[in-house]
Order: sequence, then C-alpha cells, then structure tokens
Amino acid sequence: MLIRIGESLSGRVAVLIFVKNLKDYSSRGGDYMANLRKIKKIRKSMPTVEGAGVHLKRAFGFRHVPELDPFLLFDEFHSKKPEDYSMGFPWHPHRGIETITYVLQGEIRHEDSLGNSGIIRSGELQWMTTGSGIIHQEMPHGDEKGDLWVFQLWANLPASLKMIEPQYREIKSSRVPELIMEKGLKVRIICGDVNGVEGPVREIATDPEYLDITVPAEEKFFHITTPGYTVFAYVIEGSGHFDREKDPCAFEVEGERYIHPAGDCTIGPETLVLYGDGDSIEVTAGDKGVRFLLISGKPIGEPVAWYGPIVMNTKEELRAAFEEYRQGVFTGSTG
Repeated sequence: MLIRIGESLSGRVAVLIFVKNLKDYSSRGGDYMANLRKIKKIRKSMPTVEGAGVHLKRAFGFRHVPELDPFLLFDEFHSKKPEDYSMGFPWHPHRGIETITYVLQGEIRHEDSLGNSGIIRSGELQWMTTGSGIIHQEMPHGDEKGDLWVFQLWANLPASLKMIEPQYREIKSSRVPELIMEKGLKVRIICGDVNGVEGPVREIATDPEYLDITVPAEEKFFHITTPGYTVFAYVIEGSGHFDREKDPCAFEVEGERYIHPAGDCTIGPETLVLYGDGDSIEVTAGDKGVRFLLISGKPIGEPVAWYGPIVMNTKEELRAAFEEYRQGVFTGSTG
C-alpha cells in the first residue's frame, strides 16, 4: 500500500511510505519516523582486479567481516571497455555461501560442473546457493556498445546450511515485479515484500530484502526495515541524502574523502551507505533524482573462516574443502 503523508510548504515534495505490513504500521501508530536509522558509515567503492583480470569496484569484502553480517562482499563491474572484463572468471570452486548476480547492461554467461549453463541478461539475476560445493565459471560480455554493468553480492550461509545441495534461482526480468508509484518513484523487488508485492526470490535463511529503487528529483522515500537486521544502500545513479540529519561529521567515511565537513552530505554513485539500527530509513533525492540498491538481512552471528571462494566456520573446514578440491572429490567436481 502507498501512503501519502504530506507535502512540503512549497507543495513540491511528497513523502512516499512503503509498508510491509499495514496492520503492524497501524498498531504502532505509524510512528516509525521516531526510530529512523542513522548512517553508521559511508564507504566509497575501491578499484581492484579479480578473476583472470576483471577490473571492478569493491564496496566491501574480506577485511570488513563481520561488520555487514550476513553479507560478505559486494562488487560492481561497470565499464565500456571489453579489455576491463573480457577475461572473466574461469573455473573456480565455491562452498558455504550464496552469490547474487544482478545485470543492468551486457550479460554474464555461466556454466558449472553439474552440467548447468545459461546467460544472465540485462534486468535479470542469478541467486546461486553453493552449499556443499560447486565449480563454475562466469564470463562477462558487453552489449552492442560494449557496455557492461553488473553487481555481485556474496551472502554467508549458517553452519546448518553450508553443506546442503547446491541450487540455482535464475530470474528473468519479466518475473521481477516493479512498483511504479506517485511522482514517478519506482521499486523493483528482487527479494522481499513491499506493499504486499513479493519478489521472486523466497525462502532464504537470512530473510534478505533486495530492492532496486529510483526516486525522482527532490522526492522523499521512506521504507520500514526490520530492527536488528543489517541494512545498506548502494548508490547507482544520481545523488541524495540518506540521513535526515545531513551531518557529514556524524559518521565514518572510508575510501575517497569526497565529503567536506562543511558540505551538504549528498551521496553519489559508487558509494555504500551502511546504516545503524532502527526500524526505518529515509532518503531524499537530489535535483537529478537518485537510484540505489537497498539490501538487508538477518545477521548469522557465527565464526567466519574465509579463503578465496570458500567460506566456512573453522580453518579445519577450509582445509578439508581445499583438500577435496585438490583430490578431485569436491562436490560437483567433474574430475
């Protein structure tokens, strides 16, 4: 349900509220704004090279564990030059995690040791639960202009699910619901439930939400989140304010120091916004609007033993996984 709760004195700015459960909203008197999440940290994504030579930007990874539990890594591949990505990610193993690949431009061609293969095209995604293990490769290809724009998120699995059978969820663009609201606000629901509309990815252990949100110029977006869950936004296009206080001295900044203490705290592309706890967020778009990914999940709270593409709970489990891989008995291995 869309609830419009007011406009500015100029009549230009509408506040758009997305409520997962209207009954819950009503029982609490609609007083979510008293518990708005504040920005805990802003991190500018940093360039790195992975795979066989893929140039990408990393918003968080190994050294940030367990700050974003249950999430482990978030990368953006965005280039118009095939030499930046054409070498791809040749055959490699995974165990103990989920990888979520979301394509905006170009495509990712993949195949694995279980005999699966496919192409993830613009607007589509793949949610892969690696479980007990899989060996696969991912090869990026640009569109007709050579453009590639892809996001990949790694999410941890709890110990009880690390050795389940691997599975894929390949989601075509037509299966991803898009809500088009007043003032042109748009929400693509990959995972989660917004206004009674549920995304195609369901029954995930960490109860994640994954939304692609576009807010028109100078509009406000208000969204209810689950207290205790990890919540972050990643700006794709445009800019906006992701905290009502707009105080650049109130949170930590990592990466490029692009916000001056005397500035207005506008946050632009290739930037991750990590929120503190609370039950809602508020975003105000800049004069050209803003598009961002909003992702949340329930922390697992377990030890993390991580080396390369394998994430377990102990070093002993890691050693066992790599020994199986060397011996050709890793789950899903073709030998």
